[in-house]
Amino acid sequence: MTESVKIGNIQIEKGSRLVLIAGPCVIESEKIVLHTCEKIKEITAKLKIPFIFKSSYSKANRLSAESYSGPGMSKGLEILEKVKREFEVLILTDIHNPDEAVPVSEVADVLQVPAFLCRQTDLVLAAAKTGKAVNLKKGQFMAPEDMGSIAEKIESVGNHNILLTERGTFFGYHNLVVDMRSLVIMRNLGYPVVFDATHSLQLPGSGGGFSGGQPQFIFPLVRAAVACGCDALFIETHPDVENALCDKDSMLPLEKLEELLVQVIEIDKVVKEKIGVARLVSRQS
Repeated sequence: MTESVKIGNIQIEKGSRLVLIAGPCVIESEKIVLHTCEKIKEITAKLKIPFIFKSSYSKANRLSAESYSGPGMSKGLEILEKVKREFEVLILTDIHNPDEAVPVSEVADVLQVPAFLCRQTDLVLAAAKTGKAVNLKKGQFMAPEDMGSIAEKIESVGNHNILLTERGTFFGYHNLVVDMRSLVIMRNLGYPVVFDATHSLQLPGSGGGFSGGQPQFIFPLVRAAVACGCDALFIETHPDVENALCDKDSMLPLEKLEELLVQVIEIDKVVKEKIGVARLVSRQS
């Protein structure tokens, strides 16, 4: 286990500055991706929040064959590489089979294992063997304490740069619920924890051939997660959510991102001050 993960010049650990992982759900066009990254970087630079850009070249777990799933790995990586070069940002994207791990690692700084695939040993090990940081999303069917066993698979090949992400748990059909205890439990396993604000409020399959969502809960859930001491936030955001091609019912409108971050910075400051006091008392005792 590791209490700290270093990704480029960003340190993710208990007590450090809150980190933002954000971007559109999936790559729709080079123009949208570049525009979104530029705006997020402006906001995070202004607020002094470390930022990792996220977008997917493929969304393999679509309910309907008619759902937009992305431009594919080759074109998608080309666009992500341009984003990385133009804006000098770190990149996170997900992989769906072991063969994708190596080529994706040549562009991405963090390889993400999707929630539905978190127990797939070959996929997890392939991501781990690249040496890049791995973001493990907790499956909607997984107990938080069981994520330790999956993290151990990554450590078994010598990779200790592991993030664990909470993204909601099945709560009957077409619904998810976030158990905030999960963030504390996974943090106590010894790994930095991330809260995925936008997937956590999805209503899987409720839109017929696609997932619905309850974006009105993004703000309160993010505030709660930061109060629980999460180390990073994962937020899918888009400049025009009404016309987004993927997960439009759960993404945060880009124009609301700064307002949200301003709120949680204040909460995070209080939480980190309490952590600092606790550490000082511990050293003095």
